[in-house]
Amino acid sequence: MPAAIIAGTLMYEVPNMTLVEKIIDTPYGRALVYEVKGAGSEVLFLPRHGLKHDTPPHNINYRANLKALEILGVKRVIAVNAVGSINKEVAPLDLVVLSDYLDFTSGRELSFFDGGDSGVKHVDMSKPYCSYLREKILALAPTYHIRIHPQGVYVCTNGPRLESPAEIRMYDRLGGDVVGMTGLPEVVLAKELDLCYASVAFSINWAAGFMDTIEFTSDKDALKKMQKNLLELLLETIETTTDEECCNE
Repeated sequence: MPAAIIAGTLMYEVPNMTLVEKIIDTPYGRALVYEVKGAGSEVLFLPRHGLKHDTPPHNINYRANLKALEILGVKRVIAVNAVGSINKEVAPLDLVVLSDYLDFTSGRELSFFDGGDSGVKHVDMSKPYCSYLREKILALAPTYHIRIHPQGVYVCTNGPRLESPAEIRMYDRLGGDVVGMTGLPEVVLAKELDLCYASVAFSINWAAGFMDTIEFTSDKDALKKMQKNLLELLLETIETTTDEECCNE
């Protein structure tokens, strides 16, 4: 069975690989997924915002995306999220293997279980992210010379605006480490479909209040190198794991 990489801001391709477009019809609308040709295993690539980054975070059809992966037989999903750093220990260009989240989104389609024909299901989010995939990513990371934090709390805001300094101070006091706009409801929907889902966040800026204005990383060469190494890490993670070994607590 194939595994999938869901990517977001600044990640629109898989270097040295050919992407073959697939349009998948789901009960929640159409989803655009790409088959990665040239990878060692069956891999699907799903850019949340589209290859041209023309879909803002609050308008992403998260349900169609996750349902499309299920229809295609996916069990293992590794997501990538561009974020801002709240925790001073997580500097721009650092990576974090996410372990928990705080959801401050609104107005999004939050669940596959809306009552009626779909029924009602209260999914347990005690362990939002697959520990098996998280541990495999951490074990392989040193090979790629990646600075990666083994755990972190992801704060999801609605976007598309960035956060205010007061909001960032609040998120910090609540235990947030990084802030982004696309991690929710994605992780919840994956759990509802019993997908093994892990997420790696990469920081591209200090959050509001750390500096007079938000400044995104200007070291384009370092960012490009980090993206390349991260994608190679995720591809090896997929190649060295199996659906049977994977877990979904």
